[in-house]
Amino acid sequence: MCASRRRRGFSLVEILISIVLVGLSITALVMASNSLTMANGAGADLSTAEFLIEQIRELTTMLPAADPEASAWTVLGPEAGETLSSYDDVDDLNGFNSASLSGPINAAKTVLTDFSSFTQQVIVQKVNPSNLDHAEDDTYDSPFLRVTVTIVQNGKQISSASWIRAKY
Repeated sequence: MCASRRRRGFSLVEILISIVLVGLSITALVMASNSLTMANGAGADLSTAEFLIEQIRELTTMLPAADPEASAWTVLGPEAGETLSSYDDVDDLNGFNSASLSGPINAAKTVLTDFSSFTQQVIVQKVNPSNLDHAEDDTYDSPFLRVTVTIVQNGKQISSASWIRAKY
C-alpha cells in the first residue's frame, strides 16, 4: 500500500529552492531600479547644468564684449565699484562665481534660488585671432574673447562649455 501511494505537494527542499530564487530575483530588480534612479538623477542634474550654461550664454549675447566707454581694453573683469547688477559688458563676468549668491543667475541677472546647490563659474579670456585655442594675457589687443562657464553642484563639476565672442 505504501509503494502505490503517490506523494502530493512540494518537499521542503523544493520550497527552499524556490524561496532562494524568488529572493535573488527581487534583489536584482531592486538593484536595477536603484541604478536607473541614480542615472535619472544624474541626467536631471546634467540638464539643469546645461540650462544654467545657456543662461550665461544668453546674458553674454545681450552685452558688448568690452566697455564701450573705455578707450583701452586692457583689464578683464569688473571695473572698480561694479557689482553684478551693473555689469555692462562681457569682460565684467571674468572671475564671476555665483557661490557668493544664494544660487546661480539667469540671463536677466536674477538669482535662481531654486538651484542653490549649483554654482556658475565664468572665465573670460582674450584669444589670439589666428589661433582661437590660445589664450593671451589681458594686455593683448585681440578682437576676440573666449567665455568658459563651468557648472559645479555641491563641489562636483557637472558640465562646462566655451564659446568665442567678437569685440563689437
